[in-house]
Amino acid sequence: MKPENLTRVSEFVLLGLSEEPDLQPLLFGLFLSMYLITVFGNLLIILAVSSDSHLHTPMYFFLSNLSFVDICFTSTTIPKMLVNIQTQSKVITYEGCITQMYFFILFVMLDNLFLTVMAYDRFVAICHPLHYTVIMNPQICGRLVLVSWIMSVLISLLYSLMALRLSFCADLQIPHFFCELNQMIQLACSDTFLDTLVMYFVAVLVGGGPLTGILCSYYRILSCIHAMSSAQGKYKAFSTCASHLSVVSLFYLTSLGVYLSSPATHNAQSSATASVLYTVVTPMLNPFIYSLRNKDIKGALKRSFGMTA
Repeated sequence: MKPENLTRVSEFVLLGLSEEPDLQPLLFGLFLSMYLITVFGNLLIILAVSSDSHLHTPMYFFLSNLSFVDICFTSTTIPKMLVNIQTQSKVITYEGCITQMYFFILFVMLDNLFLTVMAYDRFVAICHPLHYTVIMNPQICGRLVLVSWIMSVLISLLYSLMALRLSFCADLQIPHFFCELNQMIQLACSDTFLDTLVMYFVAVLVGGGPLTGILCSYYRILSCIHAMSSAQGKYKAFSTCASHLSVVSLFYLTSLGVYLSSPATHNAQSSATASVLYTVVTPMLNPFIYSLRNKDIKGALKRSFGMTA
């Protein structure tokens, strides 16, 4: 029997991470805790940077923008998941699904581009310290953020328009905890060859480009550090980019691991579980990575709360 071809649907069903009723309270508590930690942790970073004039530098300006994006990133998916668990309803409207997908791609792209900009900032600071304030002036920093937003908006708009032209079958169950373009394409009844081709071409372009920029920046950074004669100078230079390198590694290893392993395993449920690593765990850990060994951030937070720095 041929599946009914629905050119227009009203809702999808998000299957989530597990359909076991006994696991739902555990999932709700776990994801609510991680979401609150993510929001409050990143808000503290933004508070520290905005309230302390010592942190009004390009590095911390980009860090506060990254923290804002991480809050929005997790807010795109987790609140809807928590509502679904609490109401025992897995339904999301067609419009809600497209909107969630748009903002998810938007903030993933911004995360990607901000990490690239931060790598370039560290390259200029370490390899061209005498020209740092001239190269990374406030106007340039503002333009880098603006260009990142414009590129992300256009790319997420492209993906959303691709999703809007899809026709769907009777099976509208998405084996994920949020609306993901790849899963929607797999549900489609219409010919998806062009959509799949464009999706992977743009993904390689916008994913590989920033990653190449980050790798080139760190190659130059390591070359500059290696050329330094002082061991103390080498340690100080490396310590300024160690936190960023940790965040970059965490973001790319988890996200690439998910999408490179998915075609091999063909298991949508395990892919959804693995997606938690870069959609929830990475934004949650970022504030800890940046503040744990950062005396400037810890000092700013202590001053903000009236404690002795």
